[in-house]
Amino acid sequence: MSFQPEHEIHKRRFGRNLGIGLLLALFVGIVFGLTVVKVLAIGEKRGFDGVVRQEVTPQVKQP
Repeated sequence: MSFQPEHEIHKRRFGRNLGIGLLLALFVGIVFGLTVVKVLAIGEKRGFDGVVRQEVTPQVKQP
């Protein structure tokens, strides 16, 4: 049993699929990079966790 030679349309499809795969990988890489940069830029900011902290509450001046 021998395999039939690859048809020309399969070669064209492979080229298109490879191009789309590379573009998809590039897009995923860009989104991942932006996410990493954004997370690192946030740093040690605290979110709302229901605990009142003195550094977060505004200071009221007493007359």
